[in-house]
Amino acid sequence: MVRMSHLPFNPLRNGEGGLRMKGWYKSASGNIHGISSDPLITVITVTFNAAKTLKQTILSVINQGYSNVEFIVIDGGSKDGTLEILQQFEHAIDYWVSEPDNGIFDAWNKGVSLSSGDWIAFLGADDVYLDGALDAYAAVIAKNSDATLDYISSRANLTKGEKTVRVIGERWNWRIFSKYMNVAHVGSLHHARLFEQWTGFDPAYRICGDYELLLRPGADLRADYFNRITVNMNIGGVSDSNWRALLEMTKAKIQTGGRNRLLSYVEFCIAIVKWKIRKWVWY
Repeated sequence: MVRMSHLPFNPLRNGEGGLRMKGWYKSASGNIHGISSDPLITVITVTFNAAKTLKQTILSVINQGYSNVEFIVIDGGSKDGTLEILQQFEHAIDYWVSEPDNGIFDAWNKGVSLSSGDWIAFLGADDVYLDGALDAYAAVIAKNSDATLDYISSRANLTKGEKTVRVIGERWNWRIFSKYMNVAHVGSLHHARLFEQWTGFDPAYRICGDYELLLRPGADLRADYFNRITVNMNIGGVSDSNWRALLEMTKAKIQTGGRNRLLSYVEFCIAIVKWKIRKWVWY
């Protein structure tokens, strides 16, 4: 995937801004204050009419103790005050843009193309990092300095308002992952080479493009995990498990060859039953 500093001109664009518009750039070999031995982590947030929650998401990124962070926000053309919030944090966002897109994974691809980091994370516009999250990820990277990792995940709270309804996130394991997405994708780190090798997300997916991307390398995905909760994820988002998400997961397993068709549909039926039980318990 080709990387760029700005997106091409778009006549439908509502605005763009951030540190890059003032000539401040970050690179994988250092940050705007000079050379750093810490890897540059790019955090990408995609938003659309999420002004009620976006500010807390932004604050959770810029208040991380880890200093070598690049923050990119891709807005789908919001009309609810999102632009005013982005302008308020011009000093802390490396680049933001507001223009129509073709869904979450199209917007994520835009973010990846704009990234400079060694590692890339995706944080929803109603999700928040917990204190020390990026430092914890950086420690895992340092511990594996001799290894060539593609992906690192942790754990996440699924929240509804102030209530935590469930904790998700297990160690990546191909035997399990080929059946269902057992990792907590929110806030997890992807090495930049993963997107260079596998050409980014498939925008034809509307909900489970993250799962589909990680299925493509199959058992060859080099993954690590640490048992710590790093993110609060609001369960009201588009990735909240429902039958459409489960159907997309089934499609992804079949198309990538991760699972045969019969087993995939059996697992889909089982997952539907589990979803209905969770929905009854949560709501």
